[in-house]
Amino acid sequence: MHQVIDWLRTVPLWQAALVFLAKNALVLVLAVALGEWLVRRHAHRRVAPEAPPLQREEWVLATVCVVLNSVVTFTGLLLWREGLIRFRLDGGPGILVDVLVLVGVMDLGMYLLHRTAHLPLLYGWLHAPHHRYERARPLTLFVLSPLEVLGFGALWLAVCVAYESSWAGMLLYLVFNTLWGVLGHLGVEPFPDGWVRWPGLRAVATTTFHARHHLDLAHHYGFYTLVWDRLFGTLAPDYEVSFARSQVVPPEPLAPPQPSQPK
Repeated sequence: MHQVIDWLRTVPLWQAALVFLAKNALVLVLAVALGEWLVRRHAHRRVAPEAPPLQREEWVLATVCVVLNSVVTFTGLLLWREGLIRFRLDGGPGILVDVLVLVGVMDLGMYLLHRTAHLPLLYGWLHAPHHRYERARPLTLFVLSPLEVLGFGALWLAVCVAYESSWAGMLLYLVFNTLWGVLGHLGVEPFPDGWVRWPGLRAVATTTFHARHHLDLAHHYGFYTLVWDRLFGTLAPDYEVSFARSQVVPPEPLAPPQPSQPK
């Protein structure tokens, strides 16, 4: 670990930028590969309609997301070199505490940002690109508008500045964040049928939870838990009843009636 820290402290910035870009590209590849494997493994438990063939815009937005995530990582390096971001090297139970703190704070922050992004004045240019693909697939996790990527990145950096976590706690949180993002965009439900009946676990967000959001924009703004949706009244009343069941695609809007032509 000390060797990694020494490298981060002394590496030329252009080399760090290339390494961060390669790292974020690898994250995308591994996340999509894991997601597609889970989709095949749980294909019999589809909770959202199957996604249509990939479109060029999805790959473009995902590529931009990788680049901007690398920019966020690079900014974090600069903040650390300036002493604004600090982290500890200790181990033990403190790591678990750090992960719980980071998950809790980010869950609230992302709920608030996500719900703000759905405001009519912001939705069209901030969040609509993600919801253009209501039939989600693992790659959809990375299909975001550039401003949204930077918004979530800024939230993460702000939390890192405000809270001195352990190095291991930060790393485990980032792994958890990617894993939960993949699970949310599978379109199939890998969680067992009894999940929503088990105390404690029923508060954890599932694939059904986020698949419902892609088809019903008025509910389910949380990321890791249902806590804030329950508290602020944005949890769909029939969520538990509909768990692991196929979600309904909103009907296509009817075309306005055409005036009759005189004969």
